[in-house]
Amino acid sequence: MKIETMKGRELVADHLLQQIKNGERSPGERLPSVVELAESYGVGRSTIREAVSALKAMGWLDVRHGGGTFVSKSLPNESKNAVDQLFRDANSLIELLEVRKALEVGAASLAAKRRSDEHLRSLQQLLIVMEQSLADNNTAEGERADVSFHRTLVEASGNSLFIQLMESLSDRFASTIRQTRELWFYRENATAARLLQEHQSLYEAIKRQDAQLAASLIGDHVEKVISVLRTALK
Repeated sequence: MKIETMKGRELVADHLLQQIKNGERSPGERLPSVVELAESYGVGRSTIREAVSALKAMGWLDVRHGGGTFVSKSLPNESKNAVDQLFRDANSLIELLEVRKALEVGAASLAAKRRSDEHLRSLQQLLIVMEQSLADNNTAEGERADVSFHRTLVEASGNSLFIQLMESLSDRFASTIRQTRELWFYRENATAARLLQEHQSLYEAIKRQDAQLAASLIGDHVEKVISVLRTALK
């Protein structure tokens, strides 16, 4: 039988969570900096960021851009363990992701054939924002750029029904992007840098008008997250 060990970010997240639950860290208390936590736990800064992102997604931490990380003033009532709580909406997320995959695979293929120079400029600008938000550790800005990137990709398809469907589901899709970013970083050996690289590769495929590659890349991109969620439900 294979015994899997917990990953560093899971250990850090669980330890911080226990400190909060035990009252060692109080609601509203500011946590040490990423650098200080990394030194304290003996791990890399990316591990700390991923653990913090996971606890933020669960409602235990409040990350303020330029202001630090704080224990949430209003703590979640559920007493489930970190992984269970993080994946509490996995079933509904999978269904939304399946819709996203079907929509965006078709849209990406058409976008590669029909994209305008303006669409390319918009996508490129969003990549710049995502890259800068990564450098600044500005999670909220990175999420907004990610959502806009996918919306622009669908618009570039030139298919009015795809666009209307995206608009009608925009709030739900934006929510899945925010949630799955956190889930993916927490569960997989993935980083914001790798996520950015996947978006850059998709942009290049659309720029080169490689419809098959664009469809394959977006399909693989969404399927990775679906796979993570399905694994969590087993």
